[in-house]
Amino acid sequence: MEIFTKQLNSIDLERGLVLPRDANLEHRELPTIVESSAGTRLPDPVTIHCSTRLGKLVFTRGWHDIARDAGLKSGDIVTFYREVNGGAQYKMRVRNVG
Repeated sequence: MEIFTKQLNSIDLERGLVLPRDANLEHRELPTIVESSAGTRLPDPVTIHCSTRLGKLVFTRGWHDIARDAGLKSGDIVTFYREVNGGAQYKMRVRNVG
Protein backbone atom coordinates (compact mmCIF):
# COMPACT_ATOMS: atom_id res chain seq x y z
CA MET A 1 0.00 0.00 0.00
CA GLU A 2 1.50 3.34 -1.07
CA ILE A 3 1.92 5.85 1.75
CA PHE A 4 3.39 8.74 -0.26
CA THR A 5 5.31 9.82 -3.37
CA LYS A 6 7.52 12.89 -3.30
CA GLN A 7 9.87 14.74 -5.62
CA LEU A 8 12.97 15.60 -3.60
CA ASN A 9 14.30 19.09 -3.02
CA SER A 10 17.60 20.25 -1.55
CA ILE A 11 16.15 20.53 2.00
CA ASP A 12 15.07 16.87 1.88
CA LEU A 13 18.62 15.86 1.04
CA GLU A 14 20.41 18.18 3.47
CA ARG A 15 18.20 18.13 6.58
CA GLY A 16 15.92 15.09 6.28
CA LEU A 17 13.03 14.00 4.08
CA VAL A 18 9.98 16.11 5.00
CA LEU A 19 6.92 13.91 4.53
CA PRO A 20 3.77 15.15 2.78
CA ARG A 21 1.00 16.18 5.19
CA ASP A 22 -1.20 13.25 4.20
CA ALA A 23 1.49 10.64 5.00
CA ASN A 24 -0.04 8.50 7.73
CA LEU A 25 2.98 7.39 9.77
CA GLU A 26 3.69 7.34 13.46
CA HIS A 27 6.95 8.37 15.11
CA ARG A 28 9.07 5.25 15.11
CA GLU A 29 11.81 3.19 13.58
CA LEU A 30 10.82 1.91 10.13
CA PRO A 31 12.72 -1.13 8.75
CA THR A 32 12.80 -0.43 5.01
CA ILE A 33 13.92 -2.20 1.85
CA VAL A 34 15.20 0.29 -0.74
CA GLU A 35 15.07 -0.42 -4.47
CA SER A 36 15.52 1.56 -7.67
CA SER A 37 12.80 1.85 -10.29
CA ALA A 38 14.86 -0.68 -12.28
CA GLY A 39 14.34 -3.21 -9.46
CA THR A 40 17.88 -3.28 -8.01
CA ARG A 41 18.02 -3.16 -4.21
CA LEU A 42 20.44 -1.79 -1.66
CA PRO A 43 22.07 -4.88 -0.12
CA ASP A 44 20.48 -4.61 3.35
CA PRO A 45 17.27 -3.14 4.76
CA VAL A 46 17.74 0.30 6.33
CA THR A 47 16.03 1.45 9.53
CA ILE A 48 14.65 4.94 9.02
CA HIS A 49 13.81 7.08 12.04
CA CYS A 50 10.59 9.09 11.64
CA SER A 51 10.29 12.09 13.96
CA THR A 52 8.61 15.50 14.19
CA ARG A 53 10.42 18.71 13.33
CA LEU A 54 8.56 22.03 13.40
CA GLY A 55 5.23 20.20 13.37
CA LYS A 56 6.10 18.08 10.31
CA LEU A 57 7.02 14.41 10.03
CA VAL A 58 10.61 13.97 8.87
CA PHE A 59 12.78 10.96 7.99
CA THR A 60 16.13 11.58 9.69
CA ARG A 61 18.52 8.78 10.72
CA GLY A 62 18.78 6.20 7.99
CA TRP A 63 17.42 8.55 5.34
CA HIS A 64 20.79 10.24 4.76
CA ASP A 65 22.40 6.81 4.20
CA ILE A 66 19.72 5.98 1.61
CA ALA A 67 20.16 9.30 -0.19
CA ARG A 68 23.94 8.82 -0.33
CA ASP A 69 23.94 5.13 -1.29
CA ALA A 70 21.24 5.57 -3.96
CA GLY A 71 22.92 8.72 -5.34
CA LEU A 72 19.76 10.80 -4.90
CA LYS A 73 19.63 14.41 -6.10
CA SER A 74 17.13 17.24 -6.04
CA GLY A 75 14.33 16.41 -8.48
CA ASP A 76 14.53 12.62 -7.95
CA ILE A 77 11.35 10.85 -6.85
CA VAL A 78 10.79 8.52 -3.88
CA THR A 79 7.72 6.38 -3.23
CA PHE A 80 7.23 4.86 0.21
CA TYR A 81 5.07 1.75 0.73
CA ARG A 82 3.87 -0.36 3.62
CA GLU A 83 4.78 -3.93 2.71
CA VAL A 84 5.94 -6.86 4.79
CA ASN A 85 8.84 -8.35 2.83
CA GLY A 86 11.95 -10.15 4.03
CA GLY A 87 11.73 -8.94 7.62
CA ALA A 88 11.21 -5.28 6.67
CA GLN A 89 7.76 -3.73 6.95
CA TYR A 90 8.28 -0.96 4.40
CA LYS A 91 9.69 -0.46 0.94
CA MET A 92 11.04 2.69 -0.69
CA ARG A 93 11.36 2.89 -4.46
CA VAL A 94 13.72 5.59 -5.75
CA ARG A 95 13.74 6.98 -9.26
CA ASN A 96 16.61 9.14 -10.48
CA VAL A 97 15.25 11.68 -12.96
CA GLY A 98 18.40 13.16 -14.35
